[in-house]
Amino acid sequence: MSQSYAQVFEMDADVRARFEYRHGFNNLFPDNADPAAFVQQRTRLNLGYTAERLKLFIAVQDVSTWGDTRQILPVDGNDSFSLFQAYMKLKFNENWSAKMGRQVIAYDNERIFGGLDWAMQGRFHDAAILKYETEDFILDLGGAFSQENPGNEGNVYKITGFFTYKSMQYAYLKKTWGSSSASFLFLNTGFQDLNELDLEASEGVYYRQTTGSYFQFPVQQLNFSGSVYYQFGKANSDTDLSAYQASLEATYKPGSTLYGLGLELLSGTDQDGASENNSFFPVYGTNHKFNGFMDYFYVGNHANNVGLNDFYAKAVISTGKNSSFLLKGHYFTANAELSNNADKYLGTEIDLVYTQNLMKFVKLGLGYSHMFASDSMSLIKGGRPNDNTNNWAWAQVIVNPNLFTVNLGE
Repeated sequence: MSQSYAQVFEMDADVRARFEYRHGFNNLFPDNADPAAFVQQRTRLNLGYTAERLKLFIAVQDVSTWGDTRQILPVDGNDSFSLFQAYMKLKFNENWSAKMGRQVIAYDNERIFGGLDWAMQGRFHDAAILKYETEDFILDLGGAFSQENPGNEGNVYKITGFFTYKSMQYAYLKKTWGSSSASFLFLNTGFQDLNELDLEASEGVYYRQTTGSYFQFPVQQLNFSGSVYYQFGKANSDTDLSAYQASLEATYKPGSTLYGLGLELLSGTDQDGASENNSFFPVYGTNHKFNGFMDYFYVGNHANNVGLNDFYAKAVISTGKNSSFLLKGHYFTANAELSNNADKYLGTEIDLVYTQNLMKFVKLGLGYSHMFASDSMSLIKGGRPNDNTNNWAWAQVIVNPNLFTVNLGE
């Protein structure tokens, strides 16, 4: 007699609107310019189906700016609707499974692979992953092969973008011991070497590798976490790459307040030039979480630059049953040498974030950040003046309810 299994269908929503005031966000504020202000919204619908050894998941979304489409226009004029995720997960037995399709890939603290949920559009990969999992061990073997369209001849990949890969392969392992864990990642990414004057022409594919480990462990009342990664291979078709990242954080929570101290070192290339590229870049992570919320470093910028040393302290203060306040300060210096032996000190950033659960499924967030930039910051930001006010404020409401869950029977 064959055994039957329950089938479950779920629908979730994620609707969020965020107001931002930008006066020196992501880069130093120029002279004779006006600040920017806008409201951006994500409207995402998640659909999931689960059966005996099968899971299907589809997420569609619209990401738009309030006012970007003229009223009574019959179509959205900015092509803001997209397929965010669409994958199948096939379970072979208790331990082995395969996950294939458009999906979020996120591991550990999301420094190398992350979902980038702060960005309204998020980050996805069109990939396949073979997965092995027990109570205390994870092994993922993943890969992707990118092509613009089906064709009969050739495999030149002409879609360009920030570290958009032609092919990708990785292995991820994680072992857990009680409250401690350690993981290992090896990532190989291949990039199409295109002729800038003729995108139909290709010089082949060049590869870069990222490998390293992330760890967490407690020592009495302290919790430590950190990482060490090394990048090598090619920075581009003509330049070799040798770069590193290292981080360590300690947190302590004696009561309702969490205190933390940490540092992150990301190697860079001397501004006066070097025979090889020494600039580490955390390629597919949720980089907004790191190095200050004003996104001066590694959020679509700072590639092939002088690297970064980030020394920071933070406090997360409980301000009630459903609210908290984050205070975080960063002290930034260049990792590599600046031109004319300029001072390596780049600036100090202060981040303030207040969060409040207004009701079930509804969260309010308020934030303010201020960058106190040095003269040396101008040297890595295109010569923009450093003496203007550089600040950023935002307010966000997130509504993410489970709309319904239906048991379809056996």
